[in-house]
Order: sequence, then structure tokens, then C-alpha cells
Amino acid sequence: MIKASKPTRTLSGKQGRSPRTQGRRAKPTRPSAKAAGAPAKRSPQMWSAEVTRGSNALDLEPGVFKKNSPRAVAQSLKRSVEQSRRRKAGPFQSAMSMLNFYINRAGKNLPAARLQVLERAKAELQKAFGRH
Repeated sequence: MIKASKPTRTLSGKQGRSPRTQGRRAKPTRPSAKAAGAPAKRSPQMWSAEVTRGSNALDLEPGVFKKNSPRAVAQSLKRSVEQSRRRKAGPFQSAMSMLNFYINRAGKNLPAARLQVLERAKAELQKAFGRH
């Protein structure tokens, strides 16, 4: 059985390093992001608002997601994606992605009636693109 070594004592009476770790140095610490001059991080809750404001994907009609008719929402999205030349995916995928992004971003704050209209707009969007 191996006995634990007792810490060594210095002349001042305080405990020092054990003989095994006496020659080792502590690892140097890295400077923090603030000290390095990095830009301040944004709040993780604000990323979707920034995407909505500065998105380069589509130019949506103002108030498209506030329309009361699922068909009107779908037709507006279809017009927007067909006019856009900046999208990377196909028109149907871009429109459906934008609709899903809005629904997911709103989350629990989306009233049930509004959610129902937007969910029905998905089916209308499929019809509008001949995918139903």
C-alpha cells in the first residue's frame, strides 16, 4: 500500500507544492474575446430577427404573413419567389422554407388562429406549385 505524500512546508509555515509538482508551471491563460478586441456577441435570442431584417433570400410583400386567407399567403409567397433571382434553391423549396421559418420563429407567441391559417397556407402552396 502506497502512502500519500504530505505537502511540504515552506519557512513561512504555508503549504507549498509537493516534490512531484514543484518544477511545473501553471498553463498560461488565453486572453478573453473582449481583451482580444473581438466584436461583442449578439444575444442568441436576436438571430432570427436579424435574418428577417437583412435576409438576402427573398423580397417579400409587406404583411404577407398577416393575410387572413391561406390562399392569399401562398399566392404572395409564390409571386415573391418567382420574381427573386437571389434564391439558391428552387422556387417551391424557397417559399416553403420562408413560411416554415416564420412559423418556427414565432413559436409559442403565434396565436392558434394565425397558426391554423399559416399551416393551411402550406397546403395551398403545394397546390400552387402543382405538388399536391
